[in-house]
Amino acid sequence: MPPSPQNNFSPASNTEVSRNTVIEFRAASYSVPDAEHGPGRTLLAPLDLSVRRGESLVLLGRSGSGKTTTLKLINRLLEPTGGQVLVEGQATTAWDPIRLRRSIGYAIQEVGLFPHMTVERNIGLMPRVEGWPAARIRERVRELLVLVGLQPELAARFPRELSGGERQRVGVARALALDPPILLMDEPFGALDALTRAEVQREFAALEIRPKKTVVLVTHDLPEALLMGTRIALLEAGRLHGLYSPAEFLQANDPLPAAYVKAFHSGFEAGGAALDNVRKHASGIPRVEGEAK
Repeated sequence: MPPSPQNNFSPASNTEVSRNTVIEFRAASYSVPDAEHGPGRTLLAPLDLSVRRGESLVLLGRSGSGKTTTLKLINRLLEPTGGQVLVEGQATTAWDPIRLRRSIGYAIQEVGLFPHMTVERNIGLMPRVEGWPAARIRERVRELLVLVGLQPELAARFPRELSGGERQRVGVARALALDPPILLMDEPFGALDALTRAEVQREFAALEIRPKKTVVLVTHDLPEALLMGTRIALLEAGRLHGLYSPAEFLQANDPLPAAYVKAFHSGFEAGGAALDNVRKHASGIPRVEGEAK
């Protein structure tokens, strides 16, 4: 029986794993059966990738590149059809899936708030399942609302009474409710209008919890990747094309990342001023401990 962590993972004793590696893909692949075309369709080719403790790794790619499949392999919403995915040194298939998922925060694009529950009950759902006392849950909800930039008074409202940006912030707060060491985010800001999206992105990038969490974020949006990530894993057609720091991505001569930068740059009419701002941000991102210089 695998360990059953509450807010922290316990690595398997028989596995040697670097203290800086939290998530590891070892030739992990995923295919789906295809009755019409034989053995199946490969959504993710064998992937070797390590995610370091405390970093924000962005999975960047166009639709169908395999980025959401990669994310779902981490919390065992999908199981690899080849290779292994390890979380804190233990294969995800050896974890109890419920305990694994409760120990990993998960924020998605459509938020998924329960419409019949207040904000307080939505955020406090998993703490209640874990048996937290009511007073502790109320305090945790208040703490998280402040953390994501919302007034504690919103706790009594229902999702329908919130703006899109407020609902997305509540979704992030709910993902953080059990204080998980790992946070997975699948296009979390994609449903917001451009102005609200930029505001929420900046707020999340500035959250004090980020250095304490290992974040894996899926996006197809280069500005979001540059703003949110300490490293960018570029996926294309189910394969890892390359790993870059934000500054390296902007300066890459490789045709694929260069095409992303060109498309981003051509989207601005103001002479690339927005791109210059992102470049400044990217060049100032501190390195994760243990990252090669």
